[in-house]
Formats: sequence, structure tokens, C-alpha cells
Amino acid sequence: MSTGIETTIEFQMSLLLFVALTGYLVASRINQSAVVGEILVGLIVGPSFLALITYTDFVRSLAALGAVILLFVIGLEFDLKDLLDRRYIVIGLFGVAVPWIGGFWLAEAMGYPFGSAVFVGTAMTATSIAITANVLKEMGQLNSAAARAVIGTAVIDDVLSLIALSVSVDVVSGTFSLLTVATTVFKDLAFIVVAGAVGIKLVAPLLEWIDRTPFARRYPEFVFITAMAAAFFFAMGAEFVGISAIIGAFIAGISFKGVDLVHSRDLKEGAEYLHIIFASIFFVSLGILVDINALTPDIMLFLIALTVMAVITKLIGCGIPARLQGVSTRNSLIIGFGMVPRGEVAMIVALIGLNQGLIDQGVYVAIVMMSLLTTVITPIVYRNWLYRGSTDPA
Repeated sequence: MSTGIETTIEFQMSLLLFVALTGYLVASRINQSAVVGEILVGLIVGPSFLALITYTDFVRSLAALGAVILLFVIGLEFDLKDLLDRRYIVIGLFGVAVPWIGGFWLAEAMGYPFGSAVFVGTAMTATSIAITANVLKEMGQLNSAAARAVIGTAVIDDVLSLIALSVSVDVVSGTFSLLTVATTVFKDLAFIVVAGAVGIKLVAPLLEWIDRTPFARRYPEFVFITAMAAAFFFAMGAEFVGISAIIGAFIAGISFKGVDLVHSRDLKEGAEYLHIIFASIFFVSLGILVDINALTPDIMLFLIALTVMAVITKLIGCGIPARLQGVSTRNSLIIGFGMVPRGEVAMIVALIGLNQGLIDQGVYVAIVMMSLLTTVITPIVYRNWLYRGSTDPA
């Protein structure tokens, strides 16, 4: 049985990459981050307008690969000590609590039932590390103090958001217990500690040992393949315990940063090539995922209010605690706006709520659209205000 060429993997992959290239051209024309261009073009070719590409399992899989590879590359830029800062924990806690309260209050004030309000609040807690990290990397600011604060806080925020998701499901379903919450917190923190220890004390020395062998001299790509296999194994482990896969990949990247290679190909250089391809597809997929045709006047009103609340609560929840702990006003704003993108994390929360019948289609559409809008806001604010004319790490 013959099938149309448009259904083949080769055609879909080629089309996705051409769309990503178009995103770069659009970004150049409007003088914005490539992330903004790729998302906008994804929105145009997706079901919202041209319907050339839909969010198939193939696109979803490539996007997931892109997110994992992106966070592995970002992790290679960081030392573990950069993240072990008490200030980040304080900012992360308020960065989850304030948006949850804001989202819950807004949903209830606009007449949505308790269960929906709980899930809206949970979706508001999320932060997409991938979005802000990629923008900072693109602008050459990834080594700045503010960037390290954003990434460190976002990791904590992501873990807390997933804990909030688990608690929300239990609360709405009536199975909530303090023991369940304590177990979830312990499990998530234990994974981060154990994975970091295994990566730094076991896998990193193993990579260096392999690099010194005659085998690595003959096959210099072998260590890179081993490192990527370990990164995906860490990502799988993170998903297994209920944390986002990208956290596992990020921990792997941090663990391998100090690896000293003599004969093998550089880990960062090799991962960058994968990042260029798959991260671009990831950002395009965020635009494809959205269908603005599902908007109604009521949902549009809720969407506008939700987006405004999403920005304000992260600025208050993250920016103010940062300022109170001695961070400069500019860097506090960078941290606050850096935590604004909800991206794929909030979309996942919304999808879980929809699949379990805890929110309706209207709330789902509003959360997904809010996720897209907040994802676009940060690159625009960074490039046109907070980092305008700046090229060196601050």
C-alpha cells in the first residue's frame, strides 16, 4: 500500500528543519531571539493557520530529544557549586508559592470550579528552564551572575512545580496525605543528590579513563557517544522518579563539565551540533502545539488575565526575594523575567489535567496559550530592555 510523501519521516524531518531555518530568518528581520522566530513560524505552519504540520508522535519525540540535549549542553556550562546557593532556594520557594496563589485566586474569581482552579495555580508555578537558558546562551550571557541565579532557581522551581503537580492531583482526587508529599519530596531530592554524585564521582572519571586508552585513540568519538548515552540514562532516571527528564540531562551536563579529555572529541562541541538541530525543532514544536482556533471570547478574556497574572506573580515571587537578598535591581528583574516562561512544563501540567478530566477544554487552551505568550515575552524583554546593547557577561 503506497502512502503520500508528506507522511514519510524524511519529509517531516526536512520540513521541520526548513521551518526552523525560516524561524531564524524571521527573528533576524524583527531583531529578536531565534527562539521567538521559531515559535512564531511554528504557530504559522501549525493548526492555527496553515496546518502544514501537526503535533504528531514523531514531532513530540523530536521535541523531547531537543529539550534533553539543550539542557545537557546548558549543564556543561555550570559547576555544581553555582547552584548550591541558599538564595536560589528562597527565590524558588516564593517563585512557586506566589504564582500558585495568583493562579488559583484568578480562576476562582472568574467562576471556575475548585479542581480547575487548583490546576491553573499548579500550571502557573512552572518555569521552562530550556527557554530562558537558550536565550541567555544565544546572547552570550550564560556565564553572568544573573544567568546562574536564573538557572539555579529554575532547577529548584522545576522540582517544586512537579511536587506541586503531584499534590494537586491528590487534593483534587481526595487522596492527599502529608506522607505522600514527604515521600515525593524525599524521592526527588534523593535522585538529584545521587545522580550528581554518580555523575561526578563515577561517570566523569570513567570517561577520562576511557579517553586514555588505546581504544579511544583509535575511535575518538567513543567517549562522546558514551557521555550522550549517560545523559539520556540520567534523563530516563529523572522521569522514572517523577522529575522532568531535562533535569536529569542538566545534572549529567554539570557532572561532565570538568572532564579532561586528551584524545577524544570535545563533549561540548559534539553536543552543540546536536543542540543546533534538535533544540530548533523543540522551539518550533511549541508553536505547532497551539491552536488559536479554539479560542472563544470568554477564553480570550481568561487568557489575557492569566498571562498578566503569570508575568506579575513571577516578577513578585522571584524578583522581590532576589532584591531583598542583596541582588541588584537590574539582576533581580533579569531573574524575575527569566522565570516567566512557562513553556512545555505548563503545557504538560494542562494536558495531565485535561486527560484526567480535572479541567475542561477551555481552561486547557488558555493554559497552553499562556505558556506560549510567556515564552515569547522573556526573549523580547531581555533583548530590547534588560540586555539591550550588552554582549559581555555582566
